[in-house]
Amino acid sequence: METQEINEDQFARETLERYSGSQAEEFQQNLLITNFPRYVDYFASSRGVKVTEGSMFKVAHAPDEEVSILDFKIGSPAAALVVDLCSFLSIKGAVLLGMCGGLRRRYQVGEYLVPVASIRGEGTSDFYFPSDVPSLANFLMQKAVTEVLEEEKASYHIGITYTTNLRFWEFNEDFKERLKATKAQGIELECATLFTASYKRKFTLGALLLISDLPLNRDGVKTKKSSEFVFDNFMGDHVEKGILILKKASEMQSKKVKGAYHRNIGIE
Repeated sequence: METQEINEDQFARETLERYSGSQAEEFQQNLLITNFPRYVDYFASSRGVKVTEGSMFKVAHAPDEEVSILDFKIGSPAAALVVDLCSFLSIKGAVLLGMCGGLRRRYQVGEYLVPVASIRGEGTSDFYFPSDVPSLANFLMQKAVTEVLEEEKASYHIGITYTTNLRFWEFNEDFKERLKATKAQGIELECATLFTASYKRKFTLGALLLISDLPLNRDGVKTKKSSEFVFDNFMGDHVEKGILILKKASEMQSKKVKGAYHRNIGIE
């Protein structure tokens, strides 16, 4: 078979198309990313749009609202990949709609956590920056997150998360002691990678996390039954708030509020 040289931009677009089943041009300027295919199904059914699925991602696009949603599956390698690919599109702002384990006794399942930073315990982010570079969420996006939560009178907390690649850590006492020593407010699998990769790629990205379990509490780990409860009771609100956040961020960008990357607000 005859081969031809391909540049990075074309490679990223073609890879995204293979993995998502969508053409690059179908992606809207505002993007929701998530770990949950159910979120994509909810978005599509509530907007009356179709779902497409490639070899890895599940996506839906709502041109009327200028919003796309993409399920990138789970873990830091997938998180790095989605930023690397989508950073080549004309996306002005992105928000992670993820879940986390709450690490404070006073937290309740169904409340939100707004991560301002994440501890890089996952390893993947080391490919973007040395380990002493902090992993910070984009300021403009997180400002939009908190403004929407205030307007909607939502119950939320602000803090840092610990991002890990270690599964079944709930039964690892040594890890739990190290985790407690960090004073992190939440634990999850992707934020540090997403924030670090987006900083490297100048991709305006924030996060709104739903507290889905309280893993340090007795009987607080996520189970099949408790997971269904979270989806049934909180998924719709999570998605709708994500859309409001993107709209708020777009308004802020149009006013050139500080915090977004210049390429997202028309400044070279």
